[in-house]
Amino acid sequence: MRKVTAGQAPSPSIQVLERMFSLIDVLAAKEGSATLKEISEKTGLHPSTTHRILNDLVLGRYVDRPESGHYRLGMRLLELGNYVKARLNVRDAAFAPMQELHQLTQQPVNLSVRQGDEIVYIERAYSERSGMQVVRAIGGRAPLHLTSVGKLFLAADDNVRVRAYANRTGLPGHTRNSLSQLLALEKDIAKCRQSGVARDNEELELGVRCMASGIYDDQGTLIAGLSISAPADRLDEAWLPKLQATTRQISKELGYHDVKE
Repeated sequence: MRKVTAGQAPSPSIQVLERMFSLIDVLAAKEGSATLKEISEKTGLHPSTTHRILNDLVLGRYVDRPESGHYRLGMRLLELGNYVKARLNVRDAAFAPMQELHQLTQQPVNLSVRQGDEIVYIERAYSERSGMQVVRAIGGRAPLHLTSVGKLFLAADDNVRVRAYANRTGLPGHTRNSLSQLLALEKDIAKCRQSGVARDNEELELGVRCMASGIYDDQGTLIAGLSISAPADRLDEAWLPKLQATTRQISKELGYHDVKE
């Protein structure tokens, strides 16, 4: 075990990770690309070791090779950074409004984002008084087409991408209400595009219905969704205007300007 002195950041326990981090740090400090020789000298690693690790990072798109023997940070790091930025900003902006919405409805309020073909729950406002037996844990995932927020993200895609999603996933169903046929999903998404809201009619869990509205960033991009979950017989359409007002409030906090207002 490596000894860590006071004030010193701990080092990774796996040597190759420590070396990889040192290579990334060198590239991060460089405005343009860096040569293999330069990176090797600054990290103190043998050129062959440096070359081998850089090649693996290139395969993962964490490092780009604009020309032979030259390296720079890759676009994958930017993508991951944007995921983190979006989640952190959204969570900060959404937390208090979510609590207020939960107090009004007395039902779970969920904040989720898209990650690939799934949505990921990143925050929730919940209490035992809701009577909900199924509450999605933070970090939980679900297919896009089975959730209200997931449908918002599918509605933001064009029809070609929706069909590609259907082909990739096969549209698996969890309940008898699940939209497992492309035509039915496309009709539901069309309603979503028209109204700006989405619903889950016991499609993920029997006995649970949801309504969702989208959260947008300063570029007008859908980055998250807020949903209210309730027992199927208790979901109240009167909550919808407040849900939409809440997502507009959060979007404004993130710099979104609605041209309709």
